[in-house]
Amino acid sequence: MDKLTSLSLSIGVLSGIATYFAVGPAAGVFFIWAATIAWAAYFLLGANLEAAINTGVNGIFGVFMAWVTAILLLKIDPKVSIGVEIATALIVGGAVIVLCLSAKLPQFAVIPVGVLGYSSTFAYLLQTPDKMTQEVLLGASLNNPLLVISISFILGAVFGHLSNQLANQLNSLPNPFASDRG
Repeated sequence: MDKLTSLSLSIGVLSGIATYFAVGPAAGVFFIWAATIAWAAYFLLGANLEAAINTGVNGIFGVFMAWVTAILLLKIDPKVSIGVEIATALIVGGAVIVLCLSAKLPQFAVIPVGVLGYSSTFAYLLQTPDKMTQEVLLGASLNNPLLVISISFILGAVFGHLSNQLANQLNSLPNPFASDRG
């Protein structure tokens, strides 16, 4: 079987399984949209064990940086003299500078995946009602983005790695879509 067919089948089957868990037994804890972002990052980074590790580590670092940013944003006094908008921009800008400069450490060197984790965290916080609160951010619950987005990123990297391994196994099989007509 050719590589495109084997990857298409393995990714399709495993994405169906992942979706089942995201909308079924793991709903609210495992987000398919965050997992597929990590899954895609895994393939963009080379689709090997190192890519899976870098996706997990850098994605979770981005989640952590967004979590810290969110906590700081909640501390802005609405009457701050420079305005809430400028204070927000300064906090976000500072956090992103730290995220990027952290690439000087080899384990955090994949800045784009850190940004994906950061953005995924704010997608969750800003699009899900009642999540951008101190109680959620500091709580030890599965509402906390530090936990749920990290879980989704790890599982996305795992599903990416599994889909690549399955595709490699399928490569040895005949292509069911090949035409025998000459």
